[in-house]
Amino acid sequence: MLATAAVKDAQGVTHYYCEHHAPQARRQLPAASSGKHTGHGQEHGMDRHAGHSVNMFRDRFFISLALTIPVAIYSNLFRLVLGFSAPAFPYSDWIAPLFSTAIFFYGGEVFLKSAWGELKARLPGMMTLIALAISAAFLYSSATLLFPLGDPLFWEMSTLITIMLLGHWIEMRAISAASGALKELAKLLPDTADRFRGERLETVPVSDLKVGDIVLVRPGAKVPADGEIVEGETSVNESMITGESLPVSKRVGGVVIAG
Repeated sequence: MLATAAVKDAQGVTHYYCEHHAPQARRQLPAASSGKHTGHGQEHGMDRHAGHSVNMFRDRFFISLALTIPVAIYSNLFRLVLGFSAPAFPYSDWIAPLFSTAIFFYGGEVFLKSAWGELKARLPGMMTLIALAISAAFLYSSATLLFPLGDPLFWEMSTLITIMLLGHWIEMRAISAASGALKELAKLLPDTADRFRGERLETVPVSDLKVGDIVLVRPGAKVPADGEIVEGETSVNESMITGESLPVSKRVGGVVIAG
């Protein structure tokens, strides 16, 4: 968990115990406050957007959208619903199959590859469902070109792929914005911490802190890790977390947030 808090006018706090940071991050508050770092577990999971980017989804969406429009115009449902027949010309009947094939392999590629990764990991998810839907629609529609099975589903498949690309593009933009905010928060964290080693105070990298370490945070200094105050008292600015502009008073037993 990433969080920040700036220590302001801390007075007399000697120890602070962190309950939220990973075991490697243990910190202490100087002269003003100190505490003990407990650590927190890290969650790991398969990211279905690993290797994907905002621009990739954006580009595929707009290209698929441009190809989907003529597919829809030359579809049977479009004519039935709107009563509009697109201009006919030699081989115009192949517009929907050809453009849909391009959409399937270009726009749908990201879903097919991601679904394959999910299946190999034995963790089928959203990408697997999308891949199954567009693959079934594509294979059935292709078969209708050879056999009298009914109306093809080219425009439905193309529309589904385009909408899914739009949705994942929006999702990736949100993820990117959130990641940027977390990076900005990370910049507020100090690089070093003053840790007590017995009666001696030593300056160590934040990454060297361990669960149970007691660190000193001086007045105006940044809190190196989430934790609990074990001695002294202070006031911290938690506006980045809570939106409260006024410093929050912290005493022994109070939880403080890194930053």
